[in-house]
Amino acid sequence: MFAFRLDLRSGVPTYLQLVDQVRRGLLLGYLADGDQLPPVREVAAALVVNPNTVAKAYRELERAGLVAPRAGQGTFVVGSIDQVPAATYARLSRSIRGWLRTAHEAGLDHEQVRALVIAALDDDQAARTGAA
Repeated sequence: MFAFRLDLRSGVPTYLQLVDQVRRGLLLGYLADGDQLPPVREVAAALVVNPNTVAKAYRELERAGLVAPRAGQGTFVVGSIDQVPAATYARLSRSIRGWLRTAHEAGLDHEQVRALVIAALDDDQAARTGAA
């Protein structure tokens, strides 16, 4: 079953972290149509958060058309997002892990790596849209 994790230092609200993890799970093929998400109470207990926070994330996913509750059964994935092809994922994942090793060897910590990646993504998007 799908497991959630929280980054308490990220500054991103807990419910949005959960929403993002489900979206990422769909993109990478960890989740598929018909898969059941863990029960709200189970996620809340595992993450030590208020069940209302988890319920809010599930409602957001439902509004996005990615999950649907089934009375008495739980919450199930009903939508899909174009997945990254497995071979592409494997190749790029190896490349990224190598880059991460290089970044850590250069003395960058997790937060610095995240900032660098976000800046590079923003630069790339600006260049692609002509907003540079």
